[in-house]
This record gives sequence, C-alpha cells and structure tokens, in this order.
Amino acid sequence: MNTFKIIVLTTLATFLWSCQSEPTLQKYFVENSESTDFIVVDLATNMLNINPDELSVSEKEAFQSLKKLNILAFKKKDSLEGNYASEKEKITTILKHEKYEQLMKVGSGKEGATIYSVGKDDAIDEFVIYGNSKEFGFAVIRILGDSMKPDHLMTLIGVLKKADIPMDQLKPLETLLK
Repeated sequence: MNTFKIIVLTTLATFLWSCQSEPTLQKYFVENSESTDFIVVDLATNMLNINPDELSVSEKEAFQSLKKLNILAFKKKDSLEGNYASEKEKITTILKHEKYEQLMKVGSGKEGATIYSVGKDDAIDEFVIYGNSKEFGFAVIRILGDSMKPDHLMTLIGVLKKADIPMDQLKPLETLLK
C-alpha cells in the first residue's frame, strides 16, 4: 500500500510540476488572439503561393523547413498608452527567458527590432522577430519550422519576397500603419 501511495504522489507531483504557468509566446499569442487591441495573422506555407520549382537549392531547403508564420501586432493609440506599456513589458519578459537566444538587434531599446532563435544551432524550431516603434506600436513574428538553420532566416526573407500572398490575408496589418 505504501508503494502505491508513493507512486501516486510522485506522479501527481510530476504532473503539477510540468504544468507550471510560465509565460510563453505561444500562450501570449493565444491569450491575445481575440483581443481588439491586437492584430493577428497566421500564414501556413500553402498560403504563401510559392512555386518550389522556381527556387534555388538553398531557397528550397529553407522553405521546406518552414511550417508557418504567426504575426501578432499591437497598434499604439493614445487611449491604449497604459496597455501598450504593459503588453510591451510582457513580451520583453517572455523574450528574456533562456530558451530565446538573441541573434541580432537593430536600433535602440526603445525603438528597433531584435531577432531571436529557439533550438540548437543546426536544428532551430523557431525564429522570433520582435519590433517596436514609439509611433506605431509593436509586432512579434514567429517563424515556425523544423530543423531550420541560422542562415535559413535570411534566405526565407528572400523567399517570402517572392510569395504571392492573397492580400485579404494581410488586410488586418494595414491598420497598424494607419
């Protein structure tokens, strides 16, 4: 009977420990996807309308490692100044976690962009681009994939320029710049 109690308690402790409520970008995206303060765009690779036959070998390799893109943006408005500061702090706190490795930073801490990666150098699962502007607000772009490499990011950006994305998919982002 004591062995049974120990097994049950160990299982319960393991379960509770694994359910930590540590903030993650994925949770943040889900929690804010229905908020009117945020603009959300999700793009699967098939929505990009890219013909793999028109890509070079390195572009094809980078594109095949891509799963999808998630974009979450907060448009700064005078009426939301307090929310803007609070939400920006939440994002920066999440990105300080050790799993996010900073690859590059452009601009100042108050305005600019930072690129992060999640995973090992030769098997990156996610690139995160976080950009903020005093005038417009901030945006977080998650580039999700399988075994991506650091050089895939720049290649993917070039490939995305070739994408024929239906404009109705990007319509919500127009309001960010207005």
